[in-house]
Amino acid sequence: MRTGAMGRRLAGALFFLLGTTGWAAASPWGEVGDTQLRADIEVLATAGLIDGVTTPWPLPWTALVPALKAADLDAQPPQVQAAALRVLGRAMRENRPGFGTTASVDVASAPALVRGFDSLGRGDGQTQVALSYSSSAVSARLAVGGYTQTFHTGATKLALDDSYLAVKAGDALVYGGWLTHWWGPGWISALSLSNNARPMPQVGIQRLDTSPSTWPVLEWLGPWQAEFFLGLLDGPRLQRNTVFDALRITVNPAPGLEIGLARTGQICGQGHTCDPAQYFQLNNSPTDVNKTNDEGVVDIKYGLEVWGVPVQAYMQLMNEDSSPVTHSGTSHLFGATVFVPVAGQPLRLTVEYADSISTTNVFSFASRIYGFSYTNGGYPDGMRYRGRTIGFSLDDDSRLLSLQGSWRDADGWTYELTLHHAVIGTAQSAGANIVSPVPVKVNILEGRLSLPFRHVTLDLRGSVQDDQARPDHGFQPAVEAALRIAL
Repeated sequence: MRTGAMGRRLAGALFFLLGTTGWAAASPWGEVGDTQLRADIEVLATAGLIDGVTTPWPLPWTALVPALKAADLDAQPPQVQAAALRVLGRAMRENRPGFGTTASVDVASAPALVRGFDSLGRGDGQTQVALSYSSSAVSARLAVGGYTQTFHTGATKLALDDSYLAVKAGDALVYGGWLTHWWGPGWISALSLSNNARPMPQVGIQRLDTSPSTWPVLEWLGPWQAEFFLGLLDGPRLQRNTVFDALRITVNPAPGLEIGLARTGQICGQGHTCDPAQYFQLNNSPTDVNKTNDEGVVDIKYGLEVWGVPVQAYMQLMNEDSSPVTHSGTSHLFGATVFVPVAGQPLRLTVEYADSISTTNVFSFASRIYGFSYTNGGYPDGMRYRGRTIGFSLDDDSRLLSLQGSWRDADGWTYELTLHHAVIGTAQSAGANIVSPVPVKVNILEGRLSLPFRHVTLDLRGSVQDDQARPDHGFQPAVEAALRIAL
């Protein structure tokens, strides 16, 4: 009776979710941008209903759904049950076979200075229409949009952001298109690969699930995920035809413990020989410089329940050079998150600190290297694409301390409040930072409200900051509205 009752409740709740909650375009992944979906997944991972591989986004639905369908939700507290039903409902909507269409428009008086996991537009305005298709073996989306960096110039650019073709090939998903990634445990920042810059054209491969290896030597690593892609850094650049490569392996060797290892780099490009063997030249130091521009990343996240409340602590280290002891050029990110049950829904509270002033060695904070984290002598554009850093939104030699609270009520409305203290650039590296040519300190208070309806989601953002990235000065209020429609 217990299993049958649970099944009836699950089916009824999923039917309700499919018919009454916010929009979702067909997709084989949970995509970057929805913090409440991500919060639900983190709560479920800490509760042990799914494995702990949750930091490489986008996340394939096939890595989440089987475990949730097999879980005994009756044994879980209400907030965990609600999170499981929301994730299952979202996965069912996005995997329904057939065609779907979406449209969106985003208008801002000024774009956000700090871009976190759920940031909206990158400029003053953008519109997009998309046609998607999903079947058991193929998923595709054609998204055509227009972007305006500032209404003062009136220049609008055509973009295919978030378009893709993904094909299942055995236990893997092979894809091509303009896919947005977020690699790392941070909610406000990701050091090497984030949604700060627009997605580049790319081809890649990713595991469809995260089941443990059956090899005797590797099975102790537990559930794992791997992804590799190659992208073309096109558009206006000092060095054209540069190829961006990215590899990430994430493991969950013990309950609550997630470890990610990633390498991103630049190869080929104008003035460089395009020799695939250069990708395997891992050694890099001031006395033995390789011919590519590489970044190596290690991130660690640990989560557990304290008196029934999910708590997580995490860190991310990004090394410009290969030796962590003698000369690493390391940027740092540290954070902690707690999910406090409020009215049956998790209130996420996050404190996070990111620092892109490289230290000589991993933790030698007294010895710094300036203008180093995203800048490279052999690749003058550095780790940047179309005017934005591929990783941390404040670019080189910047520090960001953020406090964020986010809560979703029973009707699906999401409320978010964030306080940022940003130090952009340093006197030692004036001109190296593309956000502000000279150093500036900015305090930002930002509020977000997301209102989902049957086929429409409205996102509203308002912020105030006490100064601006140069050459602008002074107090700045800003508002932004984004409307998304699924047909």
